[in-house]
Amino acid sequence: MSFSEHVDISSDSDVEDYSENKPPSIKVTVDAKGKLPGDALLKRDVPYADALLKRAQMYQDYMNKVPIPNRRGSIIPFNSWTELATSIKKLYGQPLHYQTNILLKEWDRMRVGTEDEEISLDMLIHPSKAEITIWLLEEVHRGTTSPDHLVKLWLIDPWYHTSIDQMYPNLSRMCNS
Repeated sequence: MSFSEHVDISSDSDVEDYSENKPPSIKVTVDAKGKLPGDALLKRDVPYADALLKRAQMYQDYMNKVPIPNRRGSIIPFNSWTELATSIKKLYGQPLHYQTNILLKEWDRMRVGTEDEEISLDMLIHPSKAEITIWLLEEVHRGTTSPDHLVKLWLIDPWYHTSIDQMYPNLSRMCNS
């Protein structure tokens, strides 16, 4: 396969199943230069593309205003990355970025089938290091993600809204403490 050929990525089957429990399968083509289908969708006349871009801009602006906690010291026990993320959200009362949530879910999937899959993750990675890792990811995602990139990701993920945390902390209180 040469680098100029397209690579097709698809879900488990090409059969469309629109049941309530399963999103429809999506066929995604990524070319050798890493272009996503969202690139083409943004250039076409997609009725909701402007609204989605505005939503992404508002989301990214908001996430930039949420301060990363600088007082961390709790040792949080956890079995998985997503479990740690849930505990962090509750402890600090703030959301994590869409991309952080997606990445942590992927890290949990990567453990499936490994010999240490049944071992609690906090036995493999010190809880303080794991928490710091999440906050470093947050800093990168909050500070460097463009709304255009978010729209591209959201256009290929029909369930993107399930990975956006629905918590809205009082920013004035957070910034003053």
